[in-house]
Amino acid sequence: MRKTDAPLAVEAVAALTERLAVLLGAGVPPASAWQYLADAPASSEQASGETGLVVTAAALAARDGIDVPAAMVSAAPDGPAGEAWRSVAAAWSVAIGTGARLGPCLSQLARSQRALGQTQRDIDAALAGPRSTSRLVLALPAVGLLFGSVLGFDTLGTLFGTVPGLVCLVSGGMLAIIAWRWSNRMVRRAVPRTSAPGLEIDLLAIALSSGASIDRARATVETALAESGLTRGDSRRSLQTKRAVAERRGGMMAGAPLERSTVAIDGVLALSRAAGIPAAELLVSEADAVRRDARSRAQRSAAALGTRLMLPLGVCILPAFMLVGLAPLMLSVLSSTVAGFG
Repeated sequence: MRKTDAPLAVEAVAALTERLAVLLGAGVPPASAWQYLADAPASSEQASGETGLVVTAAALAARDGIDVPAAMVSAAPDGPAGEAWRSVAAAWSVAIGTGARLGPCLSQLARSQRALGQTQRDIDAALAGPRSTSRLVLALPAVGLLFGSVLGFDTLGTLFGTVPGLVCLVSGGMLAIIAWRWSNRMVRRAVPRTSAPGLEIDLLAIALSSGASIDRARATVETALAESGLTRGDSRRSLQTKRAVAERRGGMMAGAPLERSTVAIDGVLALSRAAGIPAAELLVSEADAVRRDARSRAQRSAAALGTRLMLPLGVCILPAFMLVGLAPLMLSVLSSTVAGFG
């Protein structure tokens, strides 16, 4: 999937999730609701493609009484769309495991997915300029070589037919490859590593909305995340164990800062206990705040990328341009001059 298709894919999943929530909220049995979605005409290319495969797999699983979340996870594609479907699978597991109503749970998740789709659109728009810049600067050596040929000098013959030219070609090519890999690495780092910030907080809010205890809700969320393939690193351990390890390491976990979602959850639960109010709505608000912060960080990172891309330009591309574009031209001029004197 192209990166520019990622927001459309996430929003396609959000639209189907919202439809499913409406059907379930109207009293349609889950198996029938999935079948209605599978039989409905696709509203977009994304929905008719890999997204439609997930709906079909879930419909078959619901019809046959098989684990629906497991079917969604197995059919989920890679990338943001797959992560969105795994989020739906995790929410489904949490709702089933705690007895929460599926309709409101999926409606809440669909709103989150739409916000994530918009975030991806903003990030792609911010990265469009830096990506174009990186591609443009990588073409500079070839432009210089072509310019010399247009002026009537045998730059190609000098570059490929002489020892100094071959040295320039190899050196310039190596610099161009380094610049290409360096630029791509910068762009990848500017893209958020997850398309579902705040998901753990959302899932805990869903679990607590059913009246489940905090310990049971957290255990259910942890299990759902693990089974959906959304946990990272050592997060398959219990949240209590992670917090204990983090406290022993002075707030650090596995060499990285304590996961922000865990810190946010602990703070919200402490506030809920102190104020004597339900934690579910506080968690929903906190999840929204986490998504807003993630969106702001991603936009700042994308905006700063344009400046950072000047590093491979100055360190690699300009020297490569001189080696491949200007050096053969100068060598060709010198050889023509020497031959003229001869």
